Amino acid sequence: MPRIRTSYLVASLLAFFLLIFLIVPVGKVIYVAFQDSSTGALTLVNFVDFFKTSLFRESFFNSLYVAGMSVLIASLIALPLAYFTSRFNFGGSILIQTLGIIPLIMPPFVGAVAMQLFFGSNGSINLLLDQWFGINIPFMKGLNGVILVESIHYFPFILINLSAALNNIDRSMEEAAQNLGSSGIRLFRKIVFPLAMPGYLAGAALVFLKAFDDLGTPLLLNVNNMLAPQAYLRISSIGISDPMGYVISVILVVFSLFALWVSMLASRGKDYSGGGKGVSGLLKRDMRGWQKAGAYCLIIFLLLLVLSPHISLVLLSFGTIWSYSVLPDAYTMAHYVEVFGTTREYITNTLLYAGLAASFDVAFSVAIAYVVLRTKVIGRQWLDYIATGALAVPGVVLGIGYLRTFNDFNVPIIDKPLASWWVIIVVALAIRRLPYALRACTAALHQVSVSLEEAAENLGAGKTATVRKIVVPLMAGGIVAGFVTSFATAAVELSATLMLVTAESDAPLAYGIYVFMQSAAGRGPGAALGLIAVVVVAFGSYLAHHFIERNKRMQATLTG
Repeated sequence: MPRIRTSYLVASLLAFFLLIFLIVPVGKVIYVAFQDSSTGALTLVNFVDFFKTSLFRESFFNSLYVAGMSVLIASLIALPLAYFTSRFNFGGSILIQTLGIIPLIMPPFVGAVAMQLFFGSNGSINLLLDQWFGINIPFMKGLNGVILVESIHYFPFILINLSAALNNIDRSMEEAAQNLGSSGIRLFRKIVFPLAMPGYLAGAALVFLKAFDDLGTPLLLNVNNMLAPQAYLRISSIGISDPMGYVISVILVVFSLFALWVSMLASRGKDYSGGGKGVSGLLKRDMRGWQKAGAYCLIIFLLLLVLSPHISLVLLSFGTIWSYSVLPDAYTMAHYVEVFGTTREYITNTLLYAGLAASFDVAFSVAIAYVVLRTKVIGRQWLDYIATGALAVPGVVLGIGYLRTFNDFNVPIIDKPLASWWVIIVVALAIRRLPYALRACTAALHQVSVSLEEAAENLGAGKTATVRKIVVPLMAGGIVAGFVTSFATAAVELSATLMLVTAESDAPLAYGIYVFMQSAAGRGPGAALGLIAVVVVAFGSYLAHHFIERNKRMQATLTG
């Protein structure tokens, strides 16, 4: 009985926190969207006004268009990379897959301005095209720029999921199709791609979700006629009483939940691709000489395209003047000197906020994972569902919800609203990144055999001692991976922090990058800060992968 009471107490505390800092703020946003501002009664008039306003209609369709086109272009990039490395004996396939995932370590808003210098109307590529062929292609004009940036940064979601799906295809089905005379493009179109469709849909849904909700990229590219920028601009310019900001937030949440649902549905069905009797993975074959040369040319072109944000960011961070020229006029370290000399506060705030948020995430994730997988608490699965659902709440929506919910809640000691205190930024980062840590900790606990806990308890150890001395040490790899992933991604979160920063002294790294990139003179230091952010995320991703692999090896040793 004491154990049961403890389990319910822990589950109740977890549910209470999620209720206060996730469900209530989002629910408040939804409620206000349906509320008449004058009478307080529930109504649909706000949504009617939204669709009657040409700017909002345009923003709605622009967001759908950008998300859809981002999925299309991301697919055109990911499909060849996934297919060639999975279908053929291809030298350097591991390197190609690794380079193809690198764009994920750079948030799109970081490289958005730098990409303008590469692909803009007066950028490097168009200057060369004008010099050689007398043409100028509007790569970065208006919505085109947002689509290009989003596609390049988010296509790895399709690459990862599609590659995994291709490697899980039952080889006997491909062999049967070949025996019946199918080959080449027809084999891929009729057999291979349909069998890999669940993996593709899972990745495509994530690309749609990310592109539809993104705030930083459109703002930095000065594209305001999209939903997320309109929500931010309405709240920041008119105030938290403006109903249109809440209506837009509801639309963002609905489409995000739909995309997440499609992704989960596709992932759940990804193993239906064969009867299980054949050898998994496509049958790899060799290419002819001219085929291999053509494939390498295409892959090199795609890799140069997807790595262009990183290349342009490095050049911008070291360049003195880069305007109407293919490359910067000269190179300098002055931007980094300025960053470390005058903006150290951005970095220290980021380390503090991201560190606290990641620590909270792993503590909560371990508790949720244990309650869900090791107890019989009624309704425990909902803790997992609600915490994972935070992934579908855009940062701008969470920020608006916090402003509306906690703006009138004064913190006694500091005598200021909770919505204006830097702690609320930490809470927002923790809620936004909780799903990442939860997945890592849940996977780690799945690998811990219940028999080890039972053996410890049979030897006289209590439940608390068993968790502390047996479970947590065995979950160490997943816990560290969850911490590092949460820390690295929280360090570059822009949407929520842009809504919640009320004083320059409280601003983190992502906010600093955004401020610097607003002016031409600040782009060099902004690129330097952006490169620092990329290094932080890259190092964090490497550490997370390292600890996950080490945990797998340790579990294999224990079970073996």
